[in-house]
Amino acid sequence: MDTAAQDHVTQEPGPLDTAGPRTAAKSGRFMLFVVAVAALGGMLFGYDTGIISSALLDITADFGLSTFGQQLVTSAILIGGIVGALGSGPVSDRLGRRRTVLGVAVLFVIGAVSTSLAPGAASLVGTRFVLGLAVGAITQILPVYIAEVAPAERRGSLVVLFQLMIAGGQLISYLIGYGIQGHWRWMFALAVVPGVVLFTGMLRLPESPRWLVVQGRHDEARGALGRIRGDLDAAAREVDEIASVNQENRGSWTDLRARWVRPALTAAVGISVLCQLTGINAVIYYAPTILTDSGFGKSASIMASIGVGVVLLAMTVVGTFLVDRAGRRKLLLLFIPASVVALGVLGAAFLGGDPTGGMRWVVVIAMLAYIAFNGGSLSVVIWLLNSEVIPLSVRGKGTGIASVSMWMSDLLVSLTALSLIGAIGASGTFWLYGAISVFAFFFVLRCVPETKGRTLEQIEASLRDDTFRPYAAK
Repeated sequence: MDTAAQDHVTQEPGPLDTAGPRTAAKSGRFMLFVVAVAALGGMLFGYDTGIISSALLDITADFGLSTFGQQLVTSAILIGGIVGALGSGPVSDRLGRRRTVLGVAVLFVIGAVSTSLAPGAASLVGTRFVLGLAVGAITQILPVYIAEVAPAERRGSLVVLFQLMIAGGQLISYLIGYGIQGHWRWMFALAVVPGVVLFTGMLRLPESPRWLVVQGRHDEARGALGRIRGDLDAAAREVDEIASVNQENRGSWTDLRARWVRPALTAAVGISVLCQLTGINAVIYYAPTILTDSGFGKSASIMASIGVGVVLLAMTVVGTFLVDRAGRRKLLLLFIPASVVALGVLGAAFLGGDPTGGMRWVVVIAMLAYIAFNGGSLSVVIWLLNSEVIPLSVRGKGTGIASVSMWMSDLLVSLTALSLIGAIGASGTFWLYGAISVFAFFFVLRCVPETKGRTLEQIEASLRDDTFRPYAAK
C-alpha cells in the first residue's frame, strides 16, 4: 500500500479514526455512520413531500385555494424536483458526490425557511419550487453515494435505508401535522433541523471511492475505501477491480445512448415511472382530502393518514429485510399483484358514490393494504435499482434521468389525481392505477434482472456481455 493512501487515511477527519487498521466491528459501525448520515436526505425528502398532506387543509382555508390551486401548491415541489434531479447528475459527476450533498443540504435549509415565511399562494408555490430543487437533487445523488460505498452483500439493505428514511420522514410529517393542526408555517420550518444535521454529518464523510477512480485519483480512492472497509489491502484490491472494469473516464450524455447501456436505462427509468403511475403518491398526498370527501371529519382524516405513514414505514422495514434475502426482482413480482387486488377493492368501495357506514372502513383498510404492498415493493426497490444498474462512467447522468422520470411521473399524478376523481370518479381512478400496476408486473418480468449479491462491477459486466435482461440470462 503506498504512503499517499496511508496519509489520506490518517489525515481525513472521521469519528472512528485510529492509529492502526480498523477492526471489523469498528469498520461496520463506521459504514453504518456513513449510511445513516447519507440517508438523512431521505428523511428530508419524506418530510417535505409528506407534510403538504396535513398542511394543505389549512393552507386552502388561509389562501382560499381552488382544486387547481391545491394541486399547484402540492406539485410545485415536484416541478423543482425535476430540475434538481436533472441538474444534480452532471454536478455530482464533476464536483463529486460529497460536495454536491453539502450544497443540497444548504438549499434544504433555505427552502424550509422561505416556505415557512411565504406571504401568499404565489410565493408559496415559488418557495416550494426551491425546496423541490433540493429534494430532486437528493433523490439522485444520495442513493448513488450509498451504493458506491456499500459492500455488495449489504448494498441492498443499506441503500433501502434511504427509502426507510423517506417513509420515516413522511410518518413524522403526519404526526407533526396532527399535533400542530392550524400551524402550517411551523410544519414547514421544522425541516431546517434535519437539513443542518445532514450538512454537519456529511462534513465528516469521505468522497465516493468509485467517483475518485473515474477521476483517476486512485490513491485517494484507496484511502477513502480504506476508511470505510477498515482494511487497506482489501480496499486496494477493490479499487483495482473497479478500475479494471471501468476503463472510461467520465461519460457524456451521448454515451447513455450506447446499445449496451440501454437495458440498464430502460429498467431504471421504467421502474421510476411505474412506481409513481401506480398511484402511491396520490394516496400519500391526498389521503386526508379523499377521506374528508368520503365523510370522515378533518381530525379523523389526518389520523388515518398517520396510519398510512405507519404502514408505509413498517413495510419499508419488511422490504429492507427481504431485499438482500429474497431479492429485488422476487419482491416486486410477489407484492405487485397484491397491490392490484387492493386497488380493485378500493375502487369497488366507491361504486355508487361516496361510501357510507361500514364501507368507509373498507376504504381505509383497502387504502392501507395498497400502501403496504406498493410501498413494500416498487417504493423500496426504485432507488436501489437506479443506483445499481447504471454503469459507473455515466452513473450520475443516468440516475439523474431516472430521477427526472420519477419526478415527472409524480408531478403528473399529483396534478391529475383530484381532477381524475372529479372526472371519472374514485372507482375509475383507482382502477386505472390498478391497470397500470398490472403493466408494471409484466415490465418487471421482462426487463428487470436480479441484482442481489452482485457487485456493481459484475452488473456492469452483464451489460457489456448482453446477459443483463432476465430472458438473456436464461
